[in-house]
Amino acid sequence: MDAREVASYDPAQFADLLAVKPAVHRYPKSMAGRIQQLAAYLVEHYDGSADGVWEDVGDGAELLRRLMALPGFGRQKAQIFVALLGKQVGVRPQGWREAAGPYGEEGVHRSVADVVDAGSLELVRATKQEAKRAAKK
Repeated sequence: MDAREVASYDPAQFADLLAVKPAVHRYPKSMAGRIQQLAAYLVEHYDGSADGVWEDVGDGAELLRRLMALPGFGRQKAQIFVALLGKQVGVRPQGWREAAGPYGEEGVHRSVADVVDAGSLELVRATKQEAKRAAKK
């Protein structure tokens, strides 16, 4: 299914599709609407191509701005996505690490951008748990 098809799908039928086990999200109706909004944005601004968001980007700051313009993307999610693109996809415009903020640092285990196997997933989970404990103090 491409972005055009997702964007044009009947919202109720798309929500039903996302609810089929294994469900895409624990709240499939809410997530269906968000996915369709994102798909519609990609169709309108990038001819339906997600990689159009980063293909011709000039620098990391521009990449961050483009990601933050996506429906449902705030600064944190956009920074994590910049880090994911840089660390795992090889999309590394000048200044990408700075644009990614703390998620762009080398040798950290903060987010999905740092997950490459079961071991690194456990390290990310441990980092998040430690951050939650520290926030409670």
